[in-house]
Amino acid sequence: MRVVDLFSGCGGMSLGFEQAGFKIVGAFDNWDPAVTIYKKNFKHPIFKVDLSQDDASLAVEKLKPDLIAGGPPCQDYSIAGKRTLGKRANLTIRFAEIVTTVRPTWVIFENVYNIERFSTLPKMKKMLSDAGYGYSSMVLDASRCGAPQKRQRYILVGKLNEKDGFLDSIIKNGLSSKQMTVRDYLGDTLRTQYYYMHPRSYNRRAVFSIDEPASTIRGINRPIPDNYKRHPADKADISEGVRALTTRERGLLQTFPAGFEFPGAKTDVELAIGNAVPPALARYVANCINQWINENKK
Repeated sequence: MRVVDLFSGCGGMSLGFEQAGFKIVGAFDNWDPAVTIYKKNFKHPIFKVDLSQDDASLAVEKLKPDLIAGGPPCQDYSIAGKRTLGKRANLTIRFAEIVTTVRPTWVIFENVYNIERFSTLPKMKKMLSDAGYGYSSMVLDASRCGAPQKRQRYILVGKLNEKDGFLDSIIKNGLSSKQMTVRDYLGDTLRTQYYYMHPRSYNRRAVFSIDEPASTIRGINRPIPDNYKRHPADKADISEGVRALTTRERGLLQTFPAGFEFPGAKTDVELAIGNAVPPALARYVANCINQWINENKK
């Protein structure tokens, strides 16, 4: 199956689908640091393109995709940012416009879990429905999909000429009953029982144990402040050998393999890692599609 990855970032979606046996024929993104990382790790082309432009559909169509996947930039929906709908939110509509113009057999949309609160999502769903796509959609916890991270993501899988909910049971039945912990995934390779992840605010804890899933990997990685005061929910005191994670370790928790390269300035790389789709989550969705195809062969 020929796959095109829109708003690909550094390649988490592409990698997961590649691992599941799909053929990625091209990717599109407009952020130079992400494009640089992507080029370093994949043999197929990535095109630096502003997908908001009217002629973007033509470039995608030339690749003759059977499946279009994409996670438009989500800052306007993010709980970390202002809850307004600006240009970035409109990229969700742009994604739907490209899909309904090119009309691949399959479509995958990925975004932050709270996109369901905003008006853009129903508009996108109606565009897909009007174009003949049935879809399954739900919020998935990455820690139940093979990633050691409690990352909640909204996923929509659409297929031409299919009924809504067609993939629901396969997606739900494959979820792990147990959340994956950092130790489950990495063993003792971090060489620390406890680690620091800079919180969105100091009303949240910042010290975690490897015997639980990591919290959502964000695009910011800061050292432990000298004046850090222990949060009641912290798993340990800073004095107990706690340290911040390295950039490479954060990539591992996102389920990028050890050999995946992250060239570029540290702040750009951290942001690219935090914005990425965990490859394990993408692989889970891709394998659900594989299962459906195998079960529906005529």
